[in-house]
Amino acid sequence: MQQTSRPTAVEICAGAGGQVLGLHRAGFDHVLAVELDATAAQTLRQSTGIEVAVGDVADSAVWRPIDYAGVDLLAGGVPCPPFSVAGRQLGSSDERDLFAWAVEQVAIVKPRALLLENVRGLAAPRFSGYRQRVLDRLAQLGYVANWRLLQAADFGVAQLRPRFVLVAMRPDDAAYFRWPQPHARRTTVGETIGDLMAENGWKHVDDWVAMANGVGPTLVGGSKKHGGADLGPTRAKAGWAKLAVDGHGIANASPEMNALHPSARYPRLTIPMAARLQGWTEKDKWQFAGRKTSQYRQIGNAFPPPVAEAIGHAIRAALAHEGVPHEVPQLSADLQDPVYRALATAGEYVSLERLVRMVTETTTATVEQRLAMLAQDFAVEVKVTERSTSYKLGGFKGFTGQPEHLRNHFLKNHRSRVS
Repeated sequence: MQQTSRPTAVEICAGAGGQVLGLHRAGFDHVLAVELDATAAQTLRQSTGIEVAVGDVADSAVWRPIDYAGVDLLAGGVPCPPFSVAGRQLGSSDERDLFAWAVEQVAIVKPRALLLENVRGLAAPRFSGYRQRVLDRLAQLGYVANWRLLQAADFGVAQLRPRFVLVAMRPDDAAYFRWPQPHARRTTVGETIGDLMAENGWKHVDDWVAMANGVGPTLVGGSKKHGGADLGPTRAKAGWAKLAVDGHGIANASPEMNALHPSARYPRLTIPMAARLQGWTEKDKWQFAGRKTSQYRQIGNAFPPPVAEAIGHAIRAALAHEGVPHEVPQLSADLQDPVYRALATAGEYVSLERLVRMVTETTTATVEQRLAMLAQDFAVEVKVTERSTSYKLGGFKGFTGQPEHLRNHFLKNHRSRVS
């Protein structure tokens, strides 16, 4: 079955458009992008011309998901801080968490495919129950979902930048989906931005390119609460220093012709260099709005366009039923939560001893640890008797659209602090 027109996409939490650009390169046309930050939304408008709705993505006054029912792809890069190792990993307790809400929109929009990306922290054991709930909910809606940890450096981006990606499709399309294959060779920082470092005729640029002969750490954009126009925390700065880059700020211009040798003073990145390292090119003609700190934040928080493009090609091929169908993907065991599944299946109180028996190849201590992690995102009811302690899985604490949820109250009262 071959498609005769470009598939359509709606993107939520679109930021400055890294994923928008990558999906466009892969052949998707966006009918709407939704973004909270007005400056990032301005970047999107002036760089793409697509319709951009500005405001809280969960506010029906900003957009109505039902108006876009039947779109081919619902995509987004929902906020990362709830799952970031650099943060407190509050998950569903973080006022910025929108992952479960985004999954819930599948029931309304009914897209042929769903694409959500987030930080590597979401793959941690801490969130195994959260992930399982996502998978179970999508299964209820008739979708086959799979996760994959992808490294941006495997797709032509000169950063490690691991991203945890969720793709979900209906079974007949999922049978054709294959994750994109990594490139045979990684690109170095020096190769990627050497020409930009040489813009003002820096006579030592060749030596710098030779020193910047590896893949860089993840660019850290920061948030409105934390972070500025530098390359991140101490560990990230140290990683950039190994590649002869001063990570303590962003320069206004490339080094001058007679600037010191990089062995004496490392050069700093400029905004165009950061954009190039994230996967933008001059051909894209992207116009980042705002001042330098805002521009850097937009770039540093973006999903690298080349990675989005690779996934977009894979999704589009699956929707067109290209290639030979295969069995729908099977999730690896470490991405599932057996304790969550056992409690969810039982639907009643289950003793600790029984849970240990139900969850094979584990110990009482492991089950108790998983229960403690589950209790951070779910109401876990406990019943203690003289004979045993039993547990029952209660409701999910996260935001899925409830008008009375604390998330809405926080956003209303602290709008300027959320990004």
